[in-house]
Amino acid sequence: MKSNQWMSLLGLANRARKIISGEELVVKEIRSGKAKLVLLSADASANTAKKVTDKCKSYSVPVRMVESRDSLGQSIGKEARVVVAVLDAGFANKLKQLLD
Repeated sequence: MKSNQWMSLLGLANRARKIISGEELVVKEIRSGKAKLVLLSADASANTAKKVTDKCKSYSVPVRMVESRDSLGQSIGKEARVVVAVLDAGFANKLKQLLD
């Protein structure tokens, strides 16, 4: 995985205010149809992972796994983050290319 590329792109999306992090907020954005892509850390709890992936399935939001909560948090200049939603289609599509 080209981790540095997706991380810097996510950082850019963060500075453009096009992402939201935190389980409750992400689920809200999935429901509202604003989430274009959800990034889930591979070390998320089983409970969180299931809740988020189920929600994404029912609303047809793509999900990509990233290696850890630390890399997810680090890429947006925050503490460890387990789940992040990308709210912009352009950023979402580019991130999907980098993570596939």
